[in-house]
Amino acid sequence: MTWKDIQPVPTAQEFIDIVLSRTQRRLPTQIRAGFKISRIRAFYTRKVKFTQETCSEKFGNIVSSFPMLADQHPFHRDLMNILYDADHFKVALGQVSTAKHLIETISRDYVRLLKYSQSLFQCKQLKRAALGRMATLIKRLKDPLAYLDQVRQHLARLPDINPTTRTLLVAGFPNVGKSSFVRSVTRADTPVEPYAFTTKSLFVGHLDYKYLRYQVIDTPGILDHPLEEMNTIEMQSVTALAHLRAAVCFFIDISEQCGYSLQAQINLFKSIKPLFSNKMVFIVLNKMDLKTIEDLDEEMQIELQNLVKSGDIELLKASCATQDGVQDVKNLVCERLLTERVNQKLKAGTGSNGVIGSRLSEVMSRIHVAQPLNGVTRETFVPEAVKGLKKYDKNDPERRKLARDEEEANGGAGVFNVDLRRDYILDDSSWKYDRVPEIVDGKNVYDYIDPDIDAKLAALEEEEERLEKEGYYDSEEEMEDESEVEVLQKAEYIREKHKLIRNEAQMRKSLKNRAMLPRKAIKKSFSQLEDHLDQLGVDTEDINLRGRAQVRETRGRSMARSRGTTEDPDAMDVDNTLGPRSAKERLRSQSRPRERSMGATNRREDGVTDETARTKAEMVAKLGQRKRNRMAKAGEADRHIGATMPKHLFSGKRTMGKTSRR
Repeated sequence: MTWKDIQPVPTAQEFIDIVLSRTQRRLPTQIRAGFKISRIRAFYTRKVKFTQETCSEKFGNIVSSFPMLADQHPFHRDLMNILYDADHFKVALGQVSTAKHLIETISRDYVRLLKYSQSLFQCKQLKRAALGRMATLIKRLKDPLAYLDQVRQHLARLPDINPTTRTLLVAGFPNVGKSSFVRSVTRADTPVEPYAFTTKSLFVGHLDYKYLRYQVIDTPGILDHPLEEMNTIEMQSVTALAHLRAAVCFFIDISEQCGYSLQAQINLFKSIKPLFSNKMVFIVLNKMDLKTIEDLDEEMQIELQNLVKSGDIELLKASCATQDGVQDVKNLVCERLLTERVNQKLKAGTGSNGVIGSRLSEVMSRIHVAQPLNGVTRETFVPEAVKGLKKYDKNDPERRKLARDEEEANGGAGVFNVDLRRDYILDDSSWKYDRVPEIVDGKNVYDYIDPDIDAKLAALEEEEERLEKEGYYDSEEEMEDESEVEVLQKAEYIREKHKLIRNEAQMRKSLKNRAMLPRKAIKKSFSQLEDHLDQLGVDTEDINLRGRAQVRETRGRSMARSRGTTEDPDAMDVDNTLGPRSAKERLRSQSRPRERSMGATNRREDGVTDETARTKAEMVAKLGQRKRNRMAKAGEADRHIGATMPKHLFSGKRTMGKTSRR
């Protein structure tokens, strides 16, 4: 069961606010009187349909999230019927489902009317009428929605009970010690108070026995009266007893401090005994620290013995106050329940011939027991060392010493570590404490190392130093290969430079908060290119000469065009014979006004009345001529919402004195 995953059910007013707010956000009003009527119809049709789809989606989620009673286990179905009345629950879900279909009908009708509307006013009125009818229908669901939300909250507080797992069910009169027992054997925080009906609902705790998980259910107390007179609290216990396959622990307060006599408790056990059919039943006599079974009169002892006379019921003793016998009761009940469940699984089903226990025969058919050939009897072999082994006794001073005894004698855990290598089984016992483990044939890496390698290495280094001092390596052959050495040095330098370039590129990419500029936006001078190529070992003399020649050629063509001549570019050599002009002369000639380039009037001053108007005109001109900022910065085209609230929250027509605009 996933009852805790049911989504909250909003109230009717919250539901209306959610639907209309979502409609206004997704479809803000963008219609004007001058639009085509087809566009106006389509807009308001979308609005009505979107509202209907939102309502249908919300109602569908509510109906599908609640459990269907027909699909539940009989225990959960009856428990929900007791707590909430299944008829009321079904009626509430039915009303929500009906409202979903009615809203879909309203949407279809008004979409058909919008199809033939003639004006903006008519479309708007039809839209308001459709949304108004939907809102009125949702308001009528005020009580069902509130009831379903209460059911959801109560379902979320119910314990998660698995009807098919290993279960211990604790039952009995109020205040007989049921909750104390559950609190003792599990981790459940059940309420324990010295008065009756402290437990008003089912509580579940879990315990582990033989690496298996068991659930222990603490049921409310039951009084001895007819089933029709039981209240909701008692009916929860009856439902658990009727539907759960569990081991029932019926608690009896033998001291009668619960407020009910021993005879009344026995009568309650007899009256609800039909609920124990096909279940393991244990009668637990609690509070044995106050009164024992021998202290009872003979008549009560006979009554208790008659309860277990049939053999299907066992009598157990415990005291939750002193914890005497509590763990024994838990272990015994868990063991019997485990054995019974295994037997039921083996005996489940029927064979092809109708014989019960086909699964047991199927399992046995897979088991093969090997027997010696020729009737040879093989005796069980027990080593002599094991036969003469003395049984371990902790109090015996001559007992064999265990690793635990050695640990306690040397300071205990955390101070002394047990020698784990002592029991290694190796060909040679001296290998147990090798720092390096063996790798092949009982040897490790250390076994292949020459013990005199340090002395040999020192002698080799001395010999190398002597040969180097004597000039043994300074031969003529190496002197001839100086060009090769230079090439190798340059290659090594180039490789190092490549590494630096790669590292620099990675550093640039690692700046995640900055946009990457395009390569053409990063300007570099020709001198930087020339230095970079020189460092890489590339001769740049030819590149430099070719670049300067291209610059001179381009400059000569531009000067020829400025003089209005179409002569051959080779005529530039005539000017060069007169000698190069100074930089000041070239600047003066370029800045000298020419009659052909200057207009007859001054555009900056013509048509401007005063200095203020001229300043304003210059600002407007500069603003219009401003270049687009495309260097990874916020520009005019970047989207930006200057207001602190989005448009849909303060858009639309508002009347006088009202803040509601939906």
